[in-house]
Amino acid sequence: MPTDIEIAQSCTPRPIAEIAAKAGIPEAALSPYGRVIAKVDPLQIPGKSKAKLILVTAITPTPAGEGKTTVSVGLADGMTKNGKNAMLALREPSLGPVFGMKGGATGGGWAQVLPMEAINLHFTGDLHAITSANNLLAAMVDNHIQQGNALGIDPRKVTWRRCLDVNDRQLRSIVSGLGGKANGMPREDGFDITAASEVMAVFCLASSLQDLKARLARLQVARTFADKPVTAGDLHAEGAMAALLRDALQPNLVQTIDGTPCLIHGGPFANIAHGCNSVIATRTAMKLADYVVTEAGFGADLGAEKFLDIKCRQSGLWPDAVVLVATIRALKHHGGCPKDRLGEENLDALRQGLPNLMQHVANMRDVYKLPVIVAINHFVTDSDAEVALLREACAQAGVPVGFSDGWAKGGEGVRELAEMVCDTVDKAGARVPSFCYEDGASLKDKITAVARRVYHAGDVAFGAGVEKQLAAFEAEGWDKAPVCIAKTQYSFSDDMKALGAPSGYTLHIRQVRLSAGAGFIVAFAGDIIAMPGLPKAPAALQIDVTDDGRITGLF
Repeated sequence: MPTDIEIAQSCTPRPIAEIAAKAGIPEAALSPYGRVIAKVDPLQIPGKSKAKLILVTAITPTPAGEGKTTVSVGLADGMTKNGKNAMLALREPSLGPVFGMKGGATGGGWAQVLPMEAINLHFTGDLHAITSANNLLAAMVDNHIQQGNALGIDPRKVTWRRCLDVNDRQLRSIVSGLGGKANGMPREDGFDITAASEVMAVFCLASSLQDLKARLARLQVARTFADKPVTAGDLHAEGAMAALLRDALQPNLVQTIDGTPCLIHGGPFANIAHGCNSVIATRTAMKLADYVVTEAGFGADLGAEKFLDIKCRQSGLWPDAVVLVATIRALKHHGGCPKDRLGEENLDALRQGLPNLMQHVANMRDVYKLPVIVAINHFVTDSDAEVALLREACAQAGVPVGFSDGWAKGGEGVRELAEMVCDTVDKAGARVPSFCYEDGASLKDKITAVARRVYHAGDVAFGAGVEKQLAAFEAEGWDKAPVCIAKTQYSFSDDMKALGAPSGYTLHIRQVRLSAGAGFIVAFAGDIIAMPGLPKAPAALQIDVTDDGRITGLF
């Protein structure tokens, strides 16, 4: 059986100008990066938003991932096969997962975005630009302290962290500025992964270049000796940062194997960041197509919650329907089936795992008031009896369910699901946003609302100093901000080993951070951290380049 990269390398992408013409993108908006990739200037795209927006999310994943991007790609391709004008709006992969454990973010099998090697590696350099802008600000903070410190920055209260788009636990907590006066002021420092940096969040939430600059200026980097906030605007850093990000702010146009246009832009993780592609890319796609398929990272308790409560709240977007991806393998995992036996028929484990699916369905329906369609991402190991059991459970819950076989058949294998989704959104009336919490609730109550209504926790325990810090944020004018909870993706709870649909437990919030440019408060639950480490056997061990320059082992 060919691997994903072998399938991708066997395909010949169409010239990007042809894909742009198919999408209705004028030539003046296109800046080609070679033959099959281009930047798109959203200012050159006429018209208003016209598309139905479909959000693809998933049940609680296993460490292997459950093919949410594969289903997203297959769904858009299925719509195209059915004669619909469809487009994708996806996130860019981070090098952390590519060389770590999870892998990239271009789909799989015959439901992939091309060129997969370029997208999963350096692509058009967007993440490098974000990394550079982040680290330029860090350098300007330390340089200001070194050059006289006119703002009175307290080196003990510098909060701006450097970033790197590689998993590297060694850099989580460091001491910088060693080696004498010429090398700066020694202080505690650290790195986050680029996907979790606030510059990434700002990049993805900005509505324009002007909005980007304003958000960059609001970034809080430190406190003074008088305990007053210091911003990037105080350091006059926003102009240079915006210059580094100017070209990156234009979405990237690529294509699926079936030739469906796709905008890939921005890549925050959903477990430690807000998990959505850029507002600019989503809005641009919605001007061009009748149906736009987008995705949010990890399970619906993370990516979908943040898409709805953060991205939609700030942008005015709201999806017309939610497609909830489920795999029989993952549900058996949540039902207690051992990892090495997930390929065997096990109806009892599947029954025990079904509450995970139903809890996600209930959240989307009851909290956010959205129509839900379950997509069964098909694996060859799924038995007919298991598929029948899953379909029966969905029927009893009154939720439509469709089969996704995009990995093996591309869009042809997702036509039934695509028709079901289009029919659902075409019949639905105008959607009214229904958030998990109101803007006017306290920050503590917002965190508690997500914990209870979405995670199904019984209580929230706030660590030492957390409530005081939340009160300080409110006193400084951040009381209306949404919250972004950083939590393990492997459970509804903050305990990655609590599988299925746990409820009534206590969620532990140990730390909170202000993301002033992004406009939200990050709350760290359990032991989640913003710089992942590599696993014992990282994917990097399998990746190589042949003598003729062909990349191998990427997946």
